[in-house]
Amino acid sequence: MSEKRPKLAAPPGACDTHMHFYDAQVPGAPGTFMPGHFPVEAYAAMQKRVGLERVVVVQPNAYADDNRVTLDAIARIGKGAKGVGVVKFGVTDAELERLTKAGICALRIMTLHGGALGFEVMDAMMARVHPFGWHANIQLDGRELPKHEERIKRLPGKFVIDHTGKFLEPVAVDSEPFKALLRLVDTGRCWVKLSAPYETSKSGRPKYEDVGRLAKALVKHAPERMLWASNWPHPSERKDPPDDADLLDLLLEWAEDDATRRKILSDNPAELYAFK
Repeated sequence: MSEKRPKLAAPPGACDTHMHFYDAQVPGAPGTFMPGHFPVEAYAAMQKRVGLERVVVVQPNAYADDNRVTLDAIARIGKGAKGVGVVKFGVTDAELERLTKAGICALRIMTLHGGALGFEVMDAMMARVHPFGWHANIQLDGRELPKHEERIKRLPGKFVIDHTGKFLEPVAVDSEPFKALLRLVDTGRCWVKLSAPYETSKSGRPKYEDVGRLAKALVKHAPERMLWASNWPHPSERKDPPDDADLLDLLLEWAEDDATRRKILSDNPAELYAFK
């Protein structure tokens, strides 16, 4: 286990807005990828080392709409945790009420391979969960944003775009897909997670310059709408996972000053996820 500490001193209330838990005792959905056993204790050690205080637990694709592992982790962590869950057609109001009281505040829409809910059900499912205060948490190939921009804008309330837009081939800042992302941010209802650059970068470690250009442009455009996340335990990079301290330190490159980094790490997630 790494003992490396980041150069960046995280501000009070610093929040990791996207990570996953996996329990080897809880089987994944048929045909899904299970990266291993990654419990609360392992995450808590990383969280302490990096200087994070709050977390948003995202339901992993491996468990589809079985939210047990996510809910158990939120309960064990306590008031410093919220969650992004998955529910499907037929979910009852009673179940949505239970999930909301347990800390779930968003619905995961994942259009890439392995996702449980795609755009074809997004409108109907958001109509179900929005009355309970949930927002949409969307992961897609950002190159498709121009095609889906108007549909996303029609969503009720707030919405979040994962992984710096997750352009599977990093695009230029003047490209139409990236402009579409900026237009979504300009609605005032869109947040973007600056996270998981290793999933899409072609330039690679340590600075992921191609994704970094997009992150810097987003921060400059709307620092009050940016979030940071570790994507621990980096399920796509199990052979050689990045160090979470290095991922936090990318904010030294992407955001120019401490006040902006405090917005991204603390103020913005406190507003969006209603942390007290």
